[in-house]
Amino acid sequence: MIIAIDFDGTLHTGKWPGIGATAPYAADVMRKLKADGHYLIIWTCRERERQTEMVNWLLEKGIPFDSINEHKPGSVEQYGYASRKVYAHLYIDDKQVGGLPSWHEIYEWVTQEEKEYQLKDQ
Repeated sequence: MIIAIDFDGTLHTGKWPGIGATAPYAADVMRKLKADGHYLIIWTCRERERQTEMVNWLLEKGIPFDSINEHKPGSVEQYGYASRKVYAHLYIDDKQVGGLPSWHEIYEWVTQEEKEYQLKDQ
């Protein structure tokens, strides 16, 4: 699955423009999602030097990602256009309705969605 993950307030606990501590279990779950074969897009408003700081922080923390604010290769060709909102099966964001679940709950939810997604393809 393609998963878009917000950075500020989702992967770390700080307030923009700073970067705080890693959100509890975020790094572990991101590594599990990557190991499970998901394509991970960091979906952020950070640009230029703020984005460079973010990338360095992600690398320092060992948090995997495949792209930043960019569609997965092949998605544009598949859908015929490149909108500003990247296509993803799931979006993880602290601003979502109801707030951000724990990263353990996120992993369980993604795993269940993946099972259902695979069943639809059969």
